[in-house]
Amino acid sequence: MQRRTFFLGSAAILLAARGYAEDGGFEVTRTEAEWRAMLSDAEFQVLRKEATERAGSSPLDKETREGLYHCKGCDLPLYASAAKYDSGTGWPSFWESLPDAIGTKPDRKLFFTRTEVHCHRCGSHLGHIFDDGPQPTGKRHCLNGISLVFKPA
Repeated sequence: MQRRTFFLGSAAILLAARGYAEDGGFEVTRTEAEWRAMLSDAEFQVLRKEATERAGSSPLDKETREGLYHCKGCDLPLYASAAKYDSGTGWPSFWESLPDAIGTKPDRKLFFTRTEVHCHRCGSHLGHIFDDGPQPTGKRHCLNGISLVFKPA
């Protein structure tokens, strides 16, 4: 019984880690040096090392114009302003992404599991998704503004 538990647990860890190497099998890939050359240190820490920007530090949290929010890493359109709302958290928040724009994976860095959200095309870390958002989805995509570029309509 213990051997089976060990092997099943090991297989689960390997499957969870598969596909999350530096390039992650994403359409847009760059070396660490290339990412560092195109991003500021703060952007690199958030987009590539899954850090979190300080709450209230992004001007995109208060952005209210109509437009699209693109990935800072590859310029893929990710979120529409129509799905943005003020969550009161200090980070730009959306109740849904654009179709096929994002990917998710479990984040177990804290004492509980969260859902990490990343760009579908380049794998850049965007933030997390929580189940306390508004209708119609009930989701809160709580994003690092530093991961995004806003393009007005």
